[in-house]
Amino acid sequence: MRLPEHRLSLPGWPARLDGLRVAVVADLHAGGPRMGLKRVGEIAAAMRSAAPDLVVLVGDYVDPDVLGGRRVDPAAVATRLAAIRSPAGTVAVLGNHDWYHEGHTVAATLRHAGLRVLENAAVRLDVRGGPLWIAGVGDERERDPRVGSTLAGIPEGEPILLLSHDPDVFPYVPARVSLTVAGHLHGGQVDLPLVRRVMPSRHGTRYKEGHIVESGRHLFVSRGVGHATLPVRLGARAEVPILVLSGRGPR
Repeated sequence: MRLPEHRLSLPGWPARLDGLRVAVVADLHAGGPRMGLKRVGEIAAAMRSAAPDLVVLVGDYVDPDVLGGRRVDPAAVATRLAAIRSPAGTVAVLGNHDWYHEGHTVAATLRHAGLRVLENAAVRLDVRGGPLWIAGVGDERERDPRVGSTLAGIPEGEPILLLSHDPDVFPYVPARVSLTVAGHLHGGQVDLPLVRRVMPSRHGTRYKEGHIVESGRHLFVSRGVGHATLPVRLGARAEVPILVLSGRGPR
């Protein structure tokens, strides 16, 4: 399992959080023929070895609809994800495939395993002696993402990471958010010129993968680790990225 490090320089990021390591788990699609519980456990073990300060989960934990797949118990997936551990803990949002099947059960099992699950809500973490806000919005396709109300209670000037399964919400994210983190697009999954045009995004390949900056606002989209529909990846290698965050002065 690849755990590539990406060093992101963010405007207004506080000096006390320089070097913060954030592991991003996206699009497990557990239940697919290449993503059984053993594989989920292996991914969790690899992440533990990377020693992140914070773990964020951005949805699509279960998906029996991958060709050749079968249902797995969401509680078993949650138990393995909870084993990752990090000083600041783990915060999650749900994805469209979670809601296609048993979204409320997925959310409940993640919470029962000790993970924070957000939907149009934010949580204040105490990290290195000060606040770090994690905001999470509802899935773009199956729920009702509300960026404005999600951020409404966060004091101005405090650092914010916003989690969204689908990067299509990014145009609505204000500049006060330090970084938006998303998944969903799998880097195209089969990233070939004629095939990537069917990417499930209103914006085509605009938010396909990686670090994207628009009008001073920052987004990172993980290619994720699992498969949707077909158990194959071409040109879009699976990953659990480790984001190493630092500042670059005032906004």
